[in-house]
Amino acid sequence: MSTLKNHVQLIGNVGQEPSITNLESGKKVARFSLATNELYKNAKGEKTQITDWHTVVAWGKTAEIIEKYVGKGKEVGVTGKLKSRSYEDNDGIKRYVTEIEANEILLLGSKSDS
Repeated sequence: MSTLKNHVQLIGNVGQEPSITNLESGKKVARFSLATNELYKNAKGEKTQITDWHTVVAWGKTAEIIEKYVGKGKEVGVTGKLKSRSYEDNDGIKRYVTEIEANEILLLGSKSDS
């Protein structure tokens, strides 16, 4: 059961080209937004779609796979965990962020997807 603690699985579409950063240590970090869609019928019986946006961060080998194969619009599956952090913006205001730290990426869709 310990593998179920802080475990996230999402399937969605990449919102923009992933940002790849090469750190001084030689390690890579990839960051991208992922859109997940939920379809349901509203009170009037009309089909409605809600889109949620998630920030995904990946390190090392996972970041290298993202750099090579993942682009805007690509459908991917992500497994990982939630990570929260805080930082100060340019105006000195403390901001809080929750991101998905991916440990596995599954490339979905057909080979002809670009």
